[in-house]
Amino acid sequence: GAIIVVALAISFTSYLGQFEQIEKQNETEFENMSQIQTPILGSDSAPVTIIEIGDYQCEMCKHWFDHTRPKVIENYIDTGKANLIFMDMPFLGQHSYTASHATYCALDQNKYWDYHVMLYEHQEEVYSGWASNERLASFAFRLGLDVDDFAYCMDSKKYFNQVKLSYEKSVNIIGAKSTPTFLLVNTSGEQTLIRGAQPFSTFQNVIESLL
Repeated sequence: GAIIVVALAISFTSYLGQFEQIEKQNETEFENMSQIQTPILGSDSAPVTIIEIGDYQCEMCKHWFDHTRPKVIENYIDTGKANLIFMDMPFLGQHSYTASHATYCALDQNKYWDYHVMLYEHQEEVYSGWASNERLASFAFRLGLDVDDFAYCMDSKKYFNQVKLSYEKSVNIIGAKSTPTFLLVNTSGEQTLIRGAQPFSTFQNVIESLL
């Protein structure tokens, strides 16, 4: 899918003051935050953007993935009414970080969303080791990625800072306190925050109100 710069594509009007304070407090840590690039699922001209904040080891994130996401895609993303962005908030241990990092290594080979789906489809219990480096490499192999390029990307920690900044932005700017959290924004800048793995009807009501 197309690549967008999150900070430019969506309106964070109500968070700008807080963002400025954070930047002043830790300018070095956030100096590249506006450059974070995230793949978009759906049309980049869709009137509503759904920003999903999640952890690949989060049980409720998988619940949303299994039960609500397919209906959102069918009714709003495939019809061009909305698009979806995923922001990493890997708080459930080191394997959450490496899983998030692996999606960007997959992005290098144009397989971000395929890898994203693979992770949630094969999610197991937290701290079970299911997202070890070896397992992540096996997912890359199953998706037909160049495993040598993927391994080099993982070993070099190429996207470590991107994952870290996505986490910080999710917490300090969007205000996520848990996963999944969703920020829905329309082209007029209206926005609604949804916390938790809410059913499709909740997203339907909010999206319709933003169209």
